[in-house]
Amino acid sequence: MTVFIHDAVRTPRGKARPDGGLAGQTPHGLVAHLVEALEQRGSEARRVDHLTLGCVGQVGAQGGHLGMVAKLASRLPDSTVTHTLNNYCASGLSAIGQAAASIKAGQLDRALAGGVEMMSHVPFMADRASYYEATEFEPRLRYIPVALAADLLAEKEGIDRAALDAAALRSQTLATAAESNAAFQRSRIAIGEFARDEAVRPTTSEKLAALPPAFAAMAGAYAGPLEAQAIDHRHTVAHAPPMADGAALALVGRDGSGARAKILGYAEAGGDPRDSLTAGFAALDKVLAATNLTLADVGRIEFMEAFAVVIARFLREGRIDESRVNASGGHLAKGHPMGATGAILLSTLLDVLEAADETIGVVVATGAQGVGAAMVVERLA
Repeated sequence: MTVFIHDAVRTPRGKARPDGGLAGQTPHGLVAHLVEALEQRGSEARRVDHLTLGCVGQVGAQGGHLGMVAKLASRLPDSTVTHTLNNYCASGLSAIGQAAASIKAGQLDRALAGGVEMMSHVPFMADRASYYEATEFEPRLRYIPVALAADLLAEKEGIDRAALDAAALRSQTLATAAESNAAFQRSRIAIGEFARDEAVRPTTSEKLAALPPAFAAMAGAYAGPLEAQAIDHRHTVAHAPPMADGAALALVGRDGSGARAKILGYAEAGGDPRDSLTAGFAALDKVLAATNLTLADVGRIEFMEAFAVVIARFLREGRIDESRVNASGGHLAKGHPMGATGAILLSTLLDVLEAADETIGVVVATGAQGVGAAMVVERLA
């Protein structure tokens, strides 16, 4: 059974700080706003069987089964089933993938799926999971922050500081230009007067080159899992996606009438926890193989910029024309609301496909400790 994407929308991304553009909102409120926006766009978003939300920090403002709370805030029918899931930074895409799988299996007719994260309310690692400090695992399996994993990966892959700077400059330049291109923002829904991705910060190669490595101070606290390995720290604050607030939703179903796209394939992959950010590459290869496609067939790809090393490595592979990658900029410029990211990228992909009149698109999300997901879509509208 074919699964269609009727529509997909996202909020602008606000800086994750008390005076950020979305900090006065609530996580469930952002979702409710997107449901209403989908209704206003003619999608009958409240006529659904299921709501699945990705969210990483499920405590405090994002606790209490956030999917259920968002259902109530969005005035969805009482009969709507809700799930809240955490698959780290792939959560938003995993939510859409799971909803699509249930529709394909005949269990659902129509579903809302996506993600939300308000890091101004629930900071990174606010759940204080015991795993973050666990010592019973062998060192390779123990937790290390993504920033340290990124530095390790850059060293292992031979990706130097110049390549990281180039990736950051590219992202900022494209994102700055995209802000004035309405076609790239078709799916971005203003929240009150807040209507832009707040973290976008135009820069220059000279400014980037002047920044010092930012994450060396972390290494001491993780000497155990690192086994005292020396790290050539390369990533600066400009090479890290800014922490952000944001949400995104997709309406998916079995009826293709008026749909913007259909899902051709979805795959998830696990990877080496020490290499951490490489599982997205594996998920990409997996979904391309499953759909009998290569990157030569892909018109646009949204590849999550989970630290500069990831996108620098992908661009270095040269498997696709660079102009087809993250055409409106990426997370290094726009920010990373963790549980929402995969769904944000999907709505962005639909926008850039439509703007370029391209047909086949791919979204790739990758996260800490070897988490990866990828989806192939075919534009219809």
